[in-house]
Amino acid sequence: MIQAEFQRLPVAAGSVTAQPSPHTLRGAETNFFAEAAEQAFDITILAQKVHVVAKPVQYTWNYGDGTLLGPQSAAGGPLPQDRWGEKTATSHVYTQTGDFSVVLTTHFQGTYSVNGGPPLPIPGQGQFNSPPQTVSVWRSITRNYADDCLRNPQGQGCPGVAPPSP
Repeated sequence: MIQAEFQRLPVAAGSVTAQPSPHTLRGAETNFFAEAAEQAFDITILAQKVHVVAKPVQYTWNYGDGTLLGPQSAAGGPLPQDRWGEKTATSHVYTQTGDFSVVLTTHFQGTYSVNGGPPLPIPGQGQFNSPPQTVSVWRSITRNYADDCLRNPQGQGCPGVAPPSP
């Protein structure tokens, strides 16, 4: 009974952050990380006061392109901007362009105590999904030019000059 009640609690699944965001590049590592916190609830079951504590212990990532990662204990973490594009334990490389909905499932381990008694483990884990976060995956094109727009105002990339077709 406590396990069913645990799954029904309004546990906040945690938040998802992507780096870079909200746009990333096809073929590049996109760093994702979760922020989830321990949470406590006071409920009543069969006229008894029950204190429940939910602690995040594992994470499953659905990157929105058919790729899943987890469950795993790593929540990931932020990278300084000069390190964006590095592979991390929770990063993902998109092979297609488009908008993808990333969903984090946080697995919580729980304990409960009845009427102020000792904490007891809740069998199994509660799983809670974050709201989807949209990541837009773009492509980039690099071109090298020998001239600048002062020497060759009609050169590719200069104002008023149509871009080359892909």
